[in-house]
Amino acid sequence: MMRVLSGIQPTGRFHWGNYFGAIRQYIDLQDGNEAYYFIANLHALTTIRDHAALWQNTIDAALDLLALGLDPERATLFVQSDVPEVSELTWLLMTGTPLGLLERCHAFKEKKAKGLTADAGLFTYPVLMAADILAYGSHLVPVGEDQVQHIEVCRDLAGSFNHAFGEVFVLPKAKVLEHAARVPGTDGEKMSKSYNNTIEIFEDPKSARKKVMRIVTDSRPMGEPKVPETDHLFQLYSLFAAAADREAMADLYRAGGFGYGQVKKALADAAEGYFAEARVKRLELAAHPEKVREVLGDGAQRARARAQQTLQRAQEACGIKAKS
Repeated sequence: MMRVLSGIQPTGRFHWGNYFGAIRQYIDLQDGNEAYYFIANLHALTTIRDHAALWQNTIDAALDLLALGLDPERATLFVQSDVPEVSELTWLLMTGTPLGLLERCHAFKEKKAKGLTADAGLFTYPVLMAADILAYGSHLVPVGEDQVQHIEVCRDLAGSFNHAFGEVFVLPKAKVLEHAARVPGTDGEKMSKSYNNTIEIFEDPKSARKKVMRIVTDSRPMGEPKVPETDHLFQLYSLFAAAADREAMADLYRAGGFGYGQVKKALADAAEGYFAEARVKRLELAAHPEKVREVLGDGAQRARARAQQTLQRAQEACGIKAKS
């Protein structure tokens, strides 16, 4: 059985891009694996400097993940900061991390290239991510293409520590999310909170429908045939629609004689139906916050037990503690 781990930042409510890009794959990986999923609130501190917002986002993230199908009987769900061993492990790794390695990481390079202020949290972000992964002896880390570099950094740091102090860490492998969809936003660009073009998973249906109806489209005449595969509105519809409905919509595109408003209405209907069951489940969970806290508490307890073993091995190996 493979041990799988991934984290997701609580920087705002999850949107369609989060679901089809990552969360859906997290749910699938619960089967046949030992799965650990955490809400990365320590990472989120690099962008959120408001107590109330971060705390509420963390609770909302737990509610969303559970409602969407993350099962605490099949996976361990916890909040990152509830496992303090990871922070100590970060320091042990930091003492052997070359500055040049961190300077080459894309998140830091991109911010620096734009002339933006990059704090030490962003600069050392890959080391905390490495500690997150190594603490649980993770074998596989499901990531998008843009995160593969961080797994390579993790492997470098683990390999360097093992070389200096002995075989302490399992070297993880990146599992690139093969079925992760590139989800267009309301402006046709990649859906992202930073672009302000998102539609939230659990947004009020009326609000979501209004956003769908404002999705940017081209100005081709109604009668003109269109290529469905290159149209971002069709791409969105394809995420939610059944195979037969998707093919029928593709035929409509190729034949022409329709307006984009017709597609937008079909998209809004399909999306609302797709998340209807999860929406009901989320309302039930929100009505019993003590159960959600219990899930997170149990998850943190299991995660800490695993992380404590790893930290102790690392401490003993490097001389922080006497060998038992």
